[in-house]
Amino acid sequence: MTDPAKTAPQSSVSFEPFRLAGRHALVTGGASGIGECTVRELVRAGAFVWIADINLAAAEALAAEVGSAKAVFLDVTSQQSIAAAAGALSRLDILVNNAGIGHVGSIETTEPEDFDRLLNVNVRSVYLVTRAFMPLLLAATEHHEALGCIVNIGSVSGMVGIKQRFAYCMSKGAVLSMTRQLAVEYPKTLRVNAVCPGTVQTPFVEGYLEKFHKDTKEETRAELRARQPVGRLGRPEEVASLVRYLASDEAAFVTGSLVTIDGGWTAA
Repeated sequence: MTDPAKTAPQSSVSFEPFRLAGRHALVTGGASGIGECTVRELVRAGAFVWIADINLAAAEALAAEVGSAKAVFLDVTSQQSIAAAAGALSRLDILVNNAGIGHVGSIETTEPEDFDRLLNVNVRSVYLVTRAFMPLLLAATEHHEALGCIVNIGSVSGMVGIKQRFAYCMSKGAVLSMTRQLAVEYPKTLRVNAVCPGTVQTPFVEGYLEKFHKDTKEETRAELRARQPVGRLGRPEEVASLVRYLASDEAAFVTGSLVTIDGGWTAA
């Protein structure tokens, strides 16, 4: 008897999931940390990526390294800068709002200027950038069958209270609210989701340790690991992989979701 397995036609094409071939993406704060890893991952998935960053030299160096990418100067707090960046693009399928800053302090120690800065960089920028690129995102379906896609980089701090993070929790909570509102406003033309990382090993975290815990870095680092049940910090590559999934066709039924990637922090 003939073995069916030996006679069945074999496909010469191997399927790789979560491909983004032919898509055009833009990542704010794309020259370092989670943004840099996201750029690398989206390029690896086949996308062309605009690396939008206030540090143009770093963005240009990254673009030269990864290929299929181009740097664009972007100050996410400046409407003029955002308009110039938007004017440089003729197409956009995927927007990753990643740029952001942190702050340590209770409501009593958070000065109005600190609060305003967090509001401008972490919240108002998401509004300004998304609004400026909305026409391109809404036109994305003209190029392929998938909807335009927005992935906002939120944080577990937008979901739970964290001591000494008053302004930061406020800002990330606003990002999560914007994510859900956009998803229900444009259900047939956009997919909008947020990634909510726990503490991730990035220059962002190293800067925080240097600024606020210079004399107790290792003790504080151990505390950061311990509050995540898996007992370690996240890796930016892990967050980037989740962004890739949410931007892919495999996530076509996912919108309005706040997806945690936090080592079990919010489950504990």
